[in-house]
Amino acid sequence: MAIATLTINSRNYGAWSLRGWLLAKFSGLEFDEVLVPPEDPDSRAELLLLSPSTLVPRLDHDGAKIWDTLAIAEYLNELRPDAGLLPADRIARAHCRAICGEMHSGFSALRAALPMNLRAHHPGFQVWSRAQSDIDRITAIWRECLATYGGPYLFGTRSMADAMYAPVVTRFQTYDVQLDQACAAYCRTILAMPELQQWIEAARQEPAEIEELDVEF
Repeated sequence: MAIATLTINSRNYGAWSLRGWLLAKFSGLEFDEVLVPPEDPDSRAELLLLSPSTLVPRLDHDGAKIWDTLAIAEYLNELRPDAGLLPADRIARAHCRAICGEMHSGFSALRAALPMNLRAHHPGFQVWSRAQSDIDRITAIWRECLATYGGPYLFGTRSMADAMYAPVVTRFQTYDVQLDQACAAYCRTILAMPELQQWIEAARQEPAEIEELDVEF
C-alpha cells in the first residue's frame, strides 16, 4: 500500500493538480490519489482563479504535508534524487529552477484567457494581446531550452520543467494555438507521454463540469 497520498481536484480543469501528479509520477513515488470534487467551494474557487492561495495539489508523505507545487517538486527531488527532476549540471539546474519559477508565478493572462479544459477544442480561437505576450514568452523559453539542451524535453531528459509546462501544452492544443516547428514538436513529445495520456483519459471520464469553464468562446 502507498505511504503517500496526493490530493488533486478536477483532472479536466486542474492545471496545478496535473503538475503535482506528473511530478509524483516522474519521481517514481508510489502514492494514492485523493480527489476533491470540483463542486467543493474551495476547489471551485481555485479552479476559477478566485482563491487567494492554491492548496491543491497537496502531497502527504511520511509526516510531511506539502501543498505548493514547487515545494512538492523540491521535496520529491530530495526524496528521489536519481529520478532526474532537476538536471545534474549546476548551470542547467539553476536554469530549470528559473523557468519553473516563472511558470509558477507568471503568465496570469494566459491562465485567465485560456483556462485548462482537456475535453474542449476551440479551432481558430482568437487570442487577445496580453495572452499572446505570455504565449510568446513561453515559446521563447522552450526554444532556448530545446536549442541549448538538445531536446526532446526542455532539459534533454524529463525534468520538473516538463511537468510545470505540460498544462500549457494542453492549453495550446485546446485553443488551437499556432506554433513554430520546434515548439510543435515539443508539444507532441509531451502529449505522447504515457502519464499524460493516462491523465487525459481519466479527464474524459470525469462527469463533473464547471459551467464557467465550459462556455462557448
